[in-house]
Amino acid sequence: MKHFLNFTLILFTAVSSAIGSSNRDTIPVRFDTTFNEVELMARLESNLDSLLNLWYIQQAADSNNLVLIAEHDSVGIIPDFPDSVYIQRLAALNSAIELPFNKIVRNFINVYTQKQRDRVEVMIGLMDYYFPIFEEVLDLYQLPQELRFMPVIESALNPRAVSRAGATGIWQFMYGTGRMYKLTINSFVDERRDPLVSTHAAARYLRDLYSIFNDWTLVIAAYNCGPGNVNKAIRRAGGKRNYWDIYYYLPRETRGYVPAFIAATYTMAYYKEHNLKPTAMSFPLTVDTLMVSGMLHLQQVSEVLDIPMKTLRDLNPQYKLDIIPATEKQYSLKLPLDYVGPFIDREKEIFAYKDSVFFNKNLLANPSRYTSSYQHDVPSGSKKIVYKVKEGDVLGTIAERHGVSVSQLRSWNNIRGNLIRIGQKLIIYVPERTAQRLGYAQENTVQGDDGAYVYHRVKRGDTLWDIARQYPGVSYTDIKNLNNLTDDKLMPGQMLKLKPKG
Repeated sequence: MKHFLNFTLILFTAVSSAIGSSNRDTIPVRFDTTFNEVELMARLESNLDSLLNLWYIQQAADSNNLVLIAEHDSVGIIPDFPDSVYIQRLAALNSAIELPFNKIVRNFINVYTQKQRDRVEVMIGLMDYYFPIFEEVLDLYQLPQELRFMPVIESALNPRAVSRAGATGIWQFMYGTGRMYKLTINSFVDERRDPLVSTHAAARYLRDLYSIFNDWTLVIAAYNCGPGNVNKAIRRAGGKRNYWDIYYYLPRETRGYVPAFIAATYTMAYYKEHNLKPTAMSFPLTVDTLMVSGMLHLQQVSEVLDIPMKTLRDLNPQYKLDIIPATEKQYSLKLPLDYVGPFIDREKEIFAYKDSVFFNKNLLANPSRYTSSYQHDVPSGSKKIVYKVKEGDVLGTIAERHGVSVSQLRSWNNIRGNLIRIGQKLIIYVPERTAQRLGYAQENTVQGDDGAYVYHRVKRGDTLWDIARQYPGVSYTDIKNLNNLTDDKLMPGQMLKLKPKG
């Protein structure tokens, strides 16, 4: 893989060169000394790097090497145009979203068409697969088709892109926003990584933002930084609602977001004029979707139908563990079109193939007793005792009395929080010496001759009160009544009835 220049150096050069050309701007904007473009471009670079690591792109790059070598001498110089050409071309685009031009837009166009050509050519090669999906959904929701260029700057058309803040997928949904728009996110499935499902969610979100701002440029900004930040910028700008009027009141990354969108729109429309050539993808452009019911591992499909596993993963990036957990509802499975018929014909065989290996029932069974998020192991050499909760007991005092931690008590008894009730029986594992000290040891508890009662052999220093505290469900009065005691005097070795056996 080729090595590329650092984005910071690229943008420093691009922005510096633009200072002297401010007289050519159609939308005047002060030079932003914070270099907010660098942050956005660094994010783009990260997404592009991740995109280039995808299997189908690596395959395409390998197969194109000889072609690139053969065409190297015919590529020619990288075109550069005066600002008047960019202004004319942007104006010629039939767009429902305003596409003004200024030096910041020019800087982003230079990055797309000059500094990052190899990576942009990969994105252009992916347009044939992703853009029909975007266009159909945007048309369904009656939204401007120009919004299909947003994933270019959001994720570089990488469905597995993850930002530092945790935004995920081709439309870069945060967890909370994804759940708000009904995307399934769990241990097996992350629909933020599903290009089709996430596009529907993004369209609903964009529609809701437009109902707030009634301006598509502000909608694009709000998609990046949230509607709250855009409203704050409007307020700080004295109620002005033009993006360029509130530009310096927006978060730094968002200041570069709209110019990057304009530049991406321009680049995808006029890439041929800049001698950019789409990278030919080995990605199957013709696919079909099947709805699956039941647990299915992608490896089962791969081995039975002889489809490369990486192809299945790239077509179905939403399945984090390669498992389709369609037990409670149906989930989609995308396949190359040529394999849809064979899958339907051999569906039973596919589900049965190595099912005991991929879905071991013992491994999938729910715990029968404990379901805590973390299970504490039972210490070796410990004794299992049962403690009956008394009035005034709390987990902390019970744990301290038995020499264990509160988290161990919760784990062993599947307790959430600190709530316990009087009479509740708690399982506790303690060392044998602790069990002896507390009177739980077997040698201190014996059966009477009649076998009907549990007995305690009195030790030196024992009192009725101490003995009662050592045994769950036993009181001072119970011991006196069962043993017909008229006072509290005890003798070492004396046998006391504690409670009926069982």
